[in-house]
Amino acid sequence: MDRGMPGSTSNRGRLTVEVRREGETAVIAPEGELDHHTADVLRAPLRSSVEEGCTRLLVDCSRLEFLDSTGLNVLLAARLEAEAVGGTVHLAAMRPVVARVFEITGAGAVFTVHETLADALRELPDT
Repeated sequence: MDRGMPGSTSNRGRLTVEVRREGETAVIAPEGELDHHTADVLRAPLRSSVEEGCTRLLVDCSRLEFLDSTGLNVLLAARLEAEAVGGTVHLAAMRPVVARVFEITGAGAVFTVHETLADALRELPDT
């Protein structure tokens, strides 16, 4: 029985994404669960931000409740796409459950991770 657990197929609207510009930075704020079933909901705005010329992507993880390996791969792919055009991807305000995935996989070493969104915006130049 599907009880709406992380990774379940019920409630496919489990992830929403808000995007806003702060100078040269696209602030992308996913809310909910990022997994195999919702990955495209985040993949599309990450990709379009790079295509629109944003040199920095800042992912506000403060409302991200769950992340699996597919979600992690979405972020890693965005990093590669951004770097291919001279850009960067920064992550901010990870909840412990999300931070644990980065810790276990070692993926945190390839991103600049900020404690809070405010810290990230302050530390990024020209935002």
